[in-house]
Amino acid sequence: MSSPRKTIVVKIGSSTLVREGAIQRTFIAGLARQAAVLAERGWSLVVVSSGAIACGAPVLGFSRRPTDMPSLQACASVGQCVLSAAYDEEFRASGLLTSLVLLTRSDTAQRSSYLHARDTLTRLVELGVVPIVNENDTVVVDEIRFGDNDTLAALVACLVSADLCVTLSDIDGLYTANPALDPTARFIPRVDKIDASIIGAAGDSSTSVGTGGMITKIRASRILMTAGIPSVICSGEAPDPLVRLAAGEAVGTRFEPPADRLDIAPRKLWIALGDAAHGRVTVDAGAARALTEHGSSLLPVGITGVLGSFGEGDVLDIADETGLVIARGIAEASSDELELAAGRRQDELAQNRLLAGLAHKPAVHRDNLIVFA
Repeated sequence: MSSPRKTIVVKIGSSTLVREGAIQRTFIAGLARQAAVLAERGWSLVVVSSGAIACGAPVLGFSRRPTDMPSLQACASVGQCVLSAAYDEEFRASGLLTSLVLLTRSDTAQRSSYLHARDTLTRLVELGVVPIVNENDTVVVDEIRFGDNDTLAALVACLVSADLCVTLSDIDGLYTANPALDPTARFIPRVDKIDASIIGAAGDSSTSVGTGGMITKIRASRILMTAGIPSVICSGEAPDPLVRLAAGEAVGTRFEPPADRLDIAPRKLWIALGDAAHGRVTVDAGAARALTEHGSSLLPVGITGVLGSFGEGDVLDIADETGLVIARGIAEASSDELELAAGRRQDELAQNRLLAGLAHKPAVHRDNLIVFA
């Protein structure tokens, strides 16, 4: 009996795909050849590709990335055609069929549409197609955008239950500091836990043609570790990185999930990735321990601060006293209610006519909460 196929999700940044306004066809051809080798070895590939705006801008006569939304959307519309044609031609030359999947937050914020996206991507992979996924920058606005394709890649990896998620970047991995600014920066080959020191080391490596940076890659890797999916950040110029990684070779920086993070409920992954956080609550040290060590619900008494405006049923971030986001969950009450209830015991809430409803339920129930690795 043949072993089940495995899946790699690869995210490609604009700076890797587009140089001086020109799409790197040689890079895409190399990616296609790797995909063909992987297919022979029992691996499926899903590509999360940036670059639509960067491809479209020079075609429309822009010497640099525009800043107004209509021009950005026009560039994305033209550039997506250029990008899709390049992927189609180069992958067909290696005997592979591609498809185009464009997503926005509105496609995943609702649980039902999130599941439809999952089913479509899963079926494409089953049919031997290489999906090329991108944010739908032609219609997206700030309220429904992922913000960066690192987050989108993490979402796609969870949707297809990937065995590995790889980010091909303009840097060969994570360093203790930005190596372009600090000559003493040391390379970090493996990360087993993303804490404040790792996030601090990420700094910012955004470029003129992209929207992400190392910090967005680290945040995405943290979500993947929570989901039990290993991830790698490596250079897009490294020779055959996907083939080498599939063979077990060390390339770039590998983020290894803890052994107990292998059975996260799909609904909790949707909470982590499907919708953007509508607000944030800060909790005290006792509440943070209860959440991370004991799997407890979040009670109003443990809340020390409320940021943003959200309603009951909205997704919100939960941060510790240092500002590190330790969990994400679905609010059982509005931001106005939680501001008034913060720090109050349940017996105190029961005596308050405005807040009595919170005396018998948590601010975030543990069934609707995911704690980050």
